[in-house]
Amino acid sequence: MASLPPIANNPDIRFLGAQLGEVIRAYGGERLFEATEAIRRASVERHRGIGDGAAVDLQLEQLDLGETLDFVRGFMLFSMLANLAEDRQGIATEQGADLTAALARLADEGIDRKAASDLLARGLVAPVLTAHPTEVRRKSMIDHKNRIADLMEMRDRGREVTPDGDAVEAAIGRQIALLWQTRVLRRERLYVTDEVETALSYLRDVFLPALPALYQRWDKAFGHRIASFLRPGSWIGGDRDGNPYVTADSLRTALARASEAALGYYCDAVHALGAELSISTEHAQVDEAVLALAEASGDTAASRADEPYRRALSGIYARLAATHQALTGKASPRPGRLTGEPYPDPRAFRADLIAIARALAGSGGGALASGGALGRLIRAVETFGFHLATLDLRQNSAVHERVVAELLKVAGVEADYAALDEDARVDLLRRELANARPLASRFASYSEETTGELAIVQAAAEAHARYGPGCITNYIVSMGKSVSDLLEINLLLKEVGLYRPGAEPGAAIMAVPLFETIEDLEAGPDIMRAYFALPEIAAIARARGYQEVMIGYSDSNKDGGYLTSTWSLSKASTALAPVFEEAGVAMQLFHGRGGAVGRGGGSAFAAIRAQPHGTVQGRIRITEQGEMIAGKYGTPATAMANLEAMASATLLASLEPEHLSAPDNARFGAVMDQLSDTAFHAYRDLVYGTEGFRTFFRQMTPIAEIAGLKIGSRPASRKKSDAIEDLRAIPWVFSWAQARVMLPGWYGVGHAIAGCRDKALLADMAEEWPLFAATLANMEMVLAKSDIGIAGRYATLVEDKALRDTIFGRIRDGWQRTHDGLLEITRQSRLLEKHPALETSIRLRLPYIEPLNLLQIELMKRHRAGEDDARIGEGILLSINAIATALRNSG
Repeated sequence: MASLPPIANNPDIRFLGAQLGEVIRAYGGERLFEATEAIRRASVERHRGIGDGAAVDLQLEQLDLGETLDFVRGFMLFSMLANLAEDRQGIATEQGADLTAALARLADEGIDRKAASDLLARGLVAPVLTAHPTEVRRKSMIDHKNRIADLMEMRDRGREVTPDGDAVEAAIGRQIALLWQTRVLRRERLYVTDEVETALSYLRDVFLPALPALYQRWDKAFGHRIASFLRPGSWIGGDRDGNPYVTADSLRTALARASEAALGYYCDAVHALGAELSISTEHAQVDEAVLALAEASGDTAASRADEPYRRALSGIYARLAATHQALTGKASPRPGRLTGEPYPDPRAFRADLIAIARALAGSGGGALASGGALGRLIRAVETFGFHLATLDLRQNSAVHERVVAELLKVAGVEADYAALDEDARVDLLRRELANARPLASRFASYSEETTGELAIVQAAAEAHARYGPGCITNYIVSMGKSVSDLLEINLLLKEVGLYRPGAEPGAAIMAVPLFETIEDLEAGPDIMRAYFALPEIAAIARARGYQEVMIGYSDSNKDGGYLTSTWSLSKASTALAPVFEEAGVAMQLFHGRGGAVGRGGGSAFAAIRAQPHGTVQGRIRITEQGEMIAGKYGTPATAMANLEAMASATLLASLEPEHLSAPDNARFGAVMDQLSDTAFHAYRDLVYGTEGFRTFFRQMTPIAEIAGLKIGSRPASRKKSDAIEDLRAIPWVFSWAQARVMLPGWYGVGHAIAGCRDKALLADMAEEWPLFAATLANMEMVLAKSDIGIAGRYATLVEDKALRDTIFGRIRDGWQRTHDGLLEITRQSRLLEKHPALETSIRLRLPYIEPLNLLQIELMKRHRAGEDDARIGEGILLSINAIATALRNSG
């Protein structure tokens, strides 16, 4: 094996690590500090080739249970601070992933800025926050980390004291001390309202200030004001798939709290503008529109008689405060003495702001034009409306089928809808959709499930009336397998007026299929072709201009393995494009990515650029979930970098010409078909075809212990079953990550590479084909974070030795095949040789993960043997938390 080059901590890691060491010494005592240092040194030396693993084990055994808990916390905090330091140094930001670089690249291809601007005018880029439970850290921990980040920025600028007069470095030490003394684990399970509040903190504190500032930067890059094409979304409070705790009430709560945050932000901004715009008629000509707003404001204060802008803003604030009261039921942050009519919608509010902006731009040569605070406020209103983030609804198709069947039966329309074949279902649903008569009756009795689903669509209709149509635009059907699955959603929407029949039918909320399994992805194009063949559906889609299709990474991976999932998603996207073109409808793909590579994780910039040519079309939505939300959007600075990467990649993927020739596309695609087929059968044979694999998985990994983490409101399995088919993809991937196997991110690929005779062709594909390059790059990161030696320690937890040796032997051999095959076709002597920054990042943290794994294994043995000391269970949960923090994209 080639020797590894030396690595050096970046200065931030050295500084923060030293600060943490002093905190451990001060609050944990000299013995804990020395024990932690000894284990750290031994582990680092082992990874540098000095000493051996036995030395690490020996020193871990010297810790008692109390010291073990403190040790785990210390290593977890180091990993958290290392993550912060790396993010600050731009480790996670890719070169060229900014809009200026994208525009320059397009210009080199002969594509001018007008083409890019026109695309964005009809485009949409939307990060969609979900509550999928992979964020193990409490919000309190994340808040302290963000305060440290702010203080580190002050230190960068050479400031020695904070605005409050505290010494900056001492303030950093205090925050680390607070982290050390903050409880890591949640004592109570999360409720939907908790998840709503967590998401709201990012939308309010990060997205609201960051996006308008980002648009200012983009306007300068383009040389003119561009459309507001990037807007956030959320599932939290509307995603009911497998979560019985999401109800009509939680939907209302999520919408109300989001509206309150947006309107509160606007109130503060208008108040600040009123303080700033002190323009007097004694020194300036004032536009008639502003004078009219001033006169209509009701502000008769003598002190402002000559200040029409302030008077106009007083009236705007009064109307905004009335809007706040009307939509939230609460007074505005600064109740004023003036009264006003609530704004009917965000457009009316924006119109008043535009009147002021035009007046400022029209005098003095535009020196006070709307590029400052006023311009940012106008951009915020365009982007966030009165709803802050578009909230999706989501439910499983099986639920819709049962609800529609009951509605039809009670109404006397069809006694056994479930028994009908697909053609009969479609015919029946189309007849009902053409009929304005509702199915549900307030005089009839329905099951709890049907009552709940009807309440959801009723709440959605109320939300449209209250907050505007932008608050909910998509209704996603999980496990979408047929046209009837989509029509059933429309039928439910018709019950509350959100689907309108008639000569020109309309749908205020779009039915969106989610194709999740390999089979669903293959069937997707035929389903959409049949859906568009319905005249009323085609008319609605053309009037809207686009139709969304969601493609799922997690379940397709769990179903068919990493390579087959990646290739099936790409082929499905490619096959869908001509279906949409024939229908005359733009295609909007919604990518259901998670944090782990096994769930679509990895570089979003590279992933978007690797999408098949012609499939992005300026419109894309991507889920953001779990630990990735804090990692990508924890601060305005990191949010701006990641949002800009998404926007830049979307521009490039939409406008860059196809660089692969048609013959190469066909040749590479044929090879991928073969690779995928081999990988699929290897993966399916191991996971679903091997007797005892379910037992092996549940005994080797901490899947049972993960259930003890209070990190989400949704159950881990879809059904009360221990079958892998019923297990959700998140705990499936999360468990393999904890055991350092990372199996969903690579298994089967080694078999595929080994089975291909033309390795030179695979090397060409890795160099020339963005899809294959991104696939291998993500897998390479997973392999670098895995450790088959540590995984072997976890395998000792499997009680049946024969079962353990057989299955783990196959996993170990598969890992080696994948490792060796990857190096061969990427022409490297070691993993990440061509990615030195990422290599340094991962190698830096590996010595801090290994002791955590070894401790976790020992604690799991004791726990499963029946030891009932509460500290054992707490130690396991702390170790899960710490390992996930160190691995970063683990779920």
